[in-house]
Amino acid sequence: MARSSYVSVWAIESATSPGSVGWWVICGDGPTDYISGEEVMNPREAVRAFAIRWSEVASHMLRAELHPTIELGSPKTWPELGPLLKNRAELLGSCAADDAVWQPAP
Repeated sequence: MARSSYVSVWAIESATSPGSVGWWVICGDGPTDYISGEEVMNPREAVRAFAIRWSEVASHMLRAELHPTIELGSPKTWPELGPLLKNRAELLGSCAADDAVWQPAP
């Protein structure tokens, strides 16, 4: 059975450096999240960065450990949210790794 998820990734213009990306935002079938555009140069890198972050947070949740910098849900919801977040991280990672997804439009 194929797994799918729907997300959108948004480049938010920098307030201090107009014309460049200040933040990347992801929303849809997963948590709404953002990362700095300082070291992430394109949407594919942003999707990969979200996948890595979400995988790390899910691992903490599944071990019933607080993540040092990110809070998601309450500890009593982690048994349900952890596997969901892990799944979304895997889907994003697969998407970031798939060259066909990142081909320019004809």
